[in-house]
Amino acid sequence: MPKKILIVDDSSVIRMVLKTTLNEDGYDVIEAINGLDALAILKSGEKIGLVISDVNMPEMDGITFVQTYKAIPELQYIPVLMLTTETGQEKKEAAKAAGVRAWLVKPFNRESLMAAVSKLIA
Repeated sequence: MPKKILIVDDSSVIRMVLKTTLNEDGYDVIEAINGLDALAILKSGEKIGLVISDVNMPEMDGITFVQTYKAIPELQYIPVLMLTTETGQEKKEAAKAAGVRAWLVKPFNRESLMAAVSKLIA
């Protein structure tokens, strides 16, 4: 499994913090600003081992993005971790139904993030 992670978040600060944290543990990071941007990256053939996505973004939200890429046979195996401010059960259930494997709430701590990443990318 590639050690390359796609970060999907409209916040440049969150992307920067995630990239720094993940780089420190040896992961390569690609950044996308929303679901449409991320979908284009995935469709380009880039070998991604994990997607970390926000829920609330312009253009295409995280849940719609996951539903869309999970419907593409050659991409459906890529696990996804939602990293969001959302805590509502309805959103969590919609995400799980879309294929989300893990859910972390912002602000996150490094230990929880890295535990989830290592479990999902293994």
